[in-house]
Amino acid sequence: MSRWLERFRPYLMVAPAIIVFVLFFIYPIGYMIYLSFHEWDFISPDKQFVGLDNFAGLSEHPEFLKSLENTFVFTFFSVGITTVLALLLALWINRPTRFYGFVQGAVFSPHIISLVSIAMLWMWLMDPQYGLLNWGLEMFGLPQSEWLASPETALYSIILVAIWKSIGFNTLIIIAGLQSIPPHLYEAAALDQSSRFTSFAKITFPMISPTLFFLIIMNLIGSFQVFETIDIMTQGGPLQSTNTLVYYIYEYGFRFFQLGYASSAGVILLIVLSILTVLYFFLMSRRVHYQ
Repeated sequence: MSRWLERFRPYLMVAPAIIVFVLFFIYPIGYMIYLSFHEWDFISPDKQFVGLDNFAGLSEHPEFLKSLENTFVFTFFSVGITTVLALLLALWINRPTRFYGFVQGAVFSPHIISLVSIAMLWMWLMDPQYGLLNWGLEMFGLPQSEWLASPETALYSIILVAIWKSIGFNTLIIIAGLQSIPPHLYEAAALDQSSRFTSFAKITFPMISPTLFFLIIMNLIGSFQVFETIDIMTQGGPLQSTNTLVYYIYEYGFRFFQLGYASSAGVILLIVLSILTVLYFFLMSRRVHYQ
């Protein structure tokens, strides 16, 4: 009996994690794929098999194509700008003084604030008539913006909020990566009279590349799943200009009760994310330098 327990003890110890993984990850994905081939209104016990009709409907639906386009635009700008600004901020405030410690806390604070509070704050700031942003633009003699009220600027306004929300977390993670770089590397560069740019290009950037690799892939996945900001601030409008793929799935699944159709859009989201993740790992993993 003791020999049997010794042999199966590792499997027993990982069994709870495997059960949770199967119940809350594998099963929902499998059930979503199953529903994508059916028509179901979330109420009727019967699910009608429709084959690939749901996917054919997605390819012919302008609203779905617009949501896919918005998602790619949101991801490209939010991930790119957040990563660059977080890197610049981290290089600036990575100093052991009280002032820069205070700045680090101030930069990180938006990350711990409720997203509902952030959305309400930015909705007030972006109000076309009474918002503080337009008041500031007017003070400097610049043209005012419609922000969330215009289809031309609404999506970029959401991107601005997403960057402000996430930049603190990214900055803190990059600072941790910067502080893990051995100081003797910079001492050797100083003896060689290397410039700051050379030290950054030859030492800093390669040494924090695993950190940047992690942040970009996590931000990429998170930006494709953006939902709360859209739901609170614009509900996909105006004129579908901020409707993203996850919000499109939510609308058709839980407002229009077309679960099969929404599941097919979820499968598309899963495929797109999988392809982008694999491509990113294939193209960038060789450029990452591990210590």
